[in-house]
Amino acid sequence: MARSLNFRQIEAFRALMTTGTTTASAKMLNTTQPSISRLLSQIQSTTGLKLFELSRGRLNPTPEANKLYEAVQRHFLGIDKIEQTVALIRRSGTGFLRIGATPVLGMGVLPRIIPQFRRQYEGVDISLHTITSPQLREGLLNGLYDVGLTTTSFHFSDDEFETQVLDEGRAVCVMSKNHELASRRRIEPTDFARNTLLTLESGDDLTDAWRSILAKNNVVPASVIETTYSATICALAEAEMGIGVVSPYATAIMADRVHALPLTPAVPVKAFLIFPRNLTKSALAVAFGQMAKGYFSVKDRPAKK
Repeated sequence: MARSLNFRQIEAFRALMTTGTTTASAKMLNTTQPSISRLLSQIQSTTGLKLFELSRGRLNPTPEANKLYEAVQRHFLGIDKIEQTVALIRRSGTGFLRIGATPVLGMGVLPRIIPQFRRQYEGVDISLHTITSPQLREGLLNGLYDVGLTTTSFHFSDDEFETQVLDEGRAVCVMSKNHELASRRRIEPTDFARNTLLTLESGDDLTDAWRSILAKNNVVPASVIETTYSATICALAEAEMGIGVVSPYATAIMADRVHALPLTPAVPVKAFLIFPRNLTKSALAVAFGQMAKGYFSVKDRPAKK
């Protein structure tokens, strides 16, 4: 049976590929040049591969060595990542907070919460991913995120997730500041019969609710433009492509560029904090959740129309 490579041999090989000389490799690994040479001889003997050619007193890697080095580098990158995580945990407890959020909250709300969190937890690294609700669900279940924020509870069953309501508001209608409806006090379903409806795709709580209201009132929009993000709806409204129905959190992204009016009938919108039940909450995730609740409870936050 062929012998297996040991870590010290692989480490010596990587050092030589990185530094170019056995002397520098020995210094890098805090050992001697003869030790490096012996380990390199062993790795060639064990693998049965010619990894280096001596030319003008220098060891030059062969194509086989370059191929092996690619695999070794991938291995060491994983080790480096582990060491970075250990350093983060040693420095600040859990050290790393991973947040998954649907785009409207990731862009419209979290930039207001994260600065406060960083002031209190200075040394903590944060990963923020803005993703769809189905992606958020899978990420939470698979341990990719410590906490999630979303405006829809459709994908999050009670047996798999702990769902907390952070806020309750009302949807708004966005349009260009020059739109003929901008002088109105509120927007009604019949207004969409003469305008293009800017909307998210089906499967979003708000989108489905407003389309249901239009159907009950026998209103067919002049045309429809579907998109993936509320921010895109606002951008299209600014470009006078139509009028859109979005959550109040979306207007924070483009408040200076679009005009927002309340809807009749009112459509409730909620913001949810999500934790997976299959994982223990980290102290940082709990602290972040409390801070998010505090943000929404402050009376002088940006008003929801």
